[in-house]
Amino acid sequence: MNDALSAALHRAADHQRRFETRFAAYFDALADPAAGAPQPPPPGRFPARALDLVRELSLRGGKRLRVVLLHEAAALVTDRPVPGLDEAAISIELLHTHGLIHDDVIDDAPVRRGGPSTYYAYRDEFPDRPDTALALAVLAGDLAAFLAVRVLLTGDLPPDRAVAMAAVPIEAGADAVNGQLLDLERDFHPEPDTAFLHAVTEYKSTRYSVLAPLRLGLLAAGADPAPHDAELRAYATAVGIANQIHDDWLDLFGDPAVLGKPLGTDLRAGRRSYLVRALLAATAADESGRRTLEAALGNPDPDALAPVRDLARTHGLDRTLHAEALRHAHRAAALAATWHTRWRPGAVAFFTHLPAWSVTRDH
Repeated sequence: MNDALSAALHRAADHQRRFETRFAAYFDALADPAAGAPQPPPPGRFPARALDLVRELSLRGGKRLRVVLLHEAAALVTDRPVPGLDEAAISIELLHTHGLIHDDVIDDAPVRRGGPSTYYAYRDEFPDRPDTALALAVLAGDLAAFLAVRVLLTGDLPPDRAVAMAAVPIEAGADAVNGQLLDLERDFHPEPDTAFLHAVTEYKSTRYSVLAPLRLGLLAAGADPAPHDAELRAYATAVGIANQIHDDWLDLFGDPAVLGKPLGTDLRAGRRSYLVRALLAATAADESGRRTLEAALGNPDPDALAPVRDLARTHGLDRTLHAEALRHAHRAAALAATWHTRWRPGAVAFFTHLPAWSVTRDH
């Protein structure tokens, strides 16, 4: 490991630790007018409970990679403290919480980050009123999305910068909703092509998980990301695809205890992920294998997963899928390596080495 990357990883750990404290304090302030809330919390039990569940899921864990990305994006142009990064980090993580809550509603997922999903928490509280549980979960996700914008507009940033930064989660949120729509459409295609899968990844996750933090960090540091938009998008796209392919790999070959959720969620829901598409292609001339796959697709029985895992290994998909993720990761690293001519070397080293980490992580 070179010195620049080692320094960047130490900074990343510092960013993560500091953010956890700052994020908890943000939620404390929202619930307590005396702690500096932008406005008093509304009366009633339901609003308070929605905020509690948003807080609980937000603070329950996660890699906080988006937080690190925006700090390192700011570090591309300056080594000085940058006002607004805390608010930007809170914004992007709240937007992520919004996505998780709604994703778990759509997927009917009981577990998230090692605990109950927001939807299932409400289902447990209202076992005889499923419509109310569903409505409350949707509204909790909406609350997180609007808070993601408000935190940028109610801070101490100059008005023009606050507006420019607030536009980022608004655009990223709209893209993510379109990505969710594409995600649902994808499963109406028995065997979607790779281009369509890339589009789902681009809209559903890449734009808010990678591109938005890059833009927010540069904006907070006083830099205009617009002249570099094409290369930032290209980098984000390559990282996003590599990351999603690896997520699909983990969904079949990962450790559920480390992941914090059961394996095979995509397969058992019948989703046409990168992995499922590869399985469909691999079993095109394998009648027995195709029957095994079709028996598992959309089958909630967890016992149907092991034969598919064996099938994937028989066809070498554990290796080929990982190799495909690495190919996109190498492309992202090569793009970031060209940034050294104009941006600070320590942060450039971080973005150069990040893609390789994204396809070797275990959760």
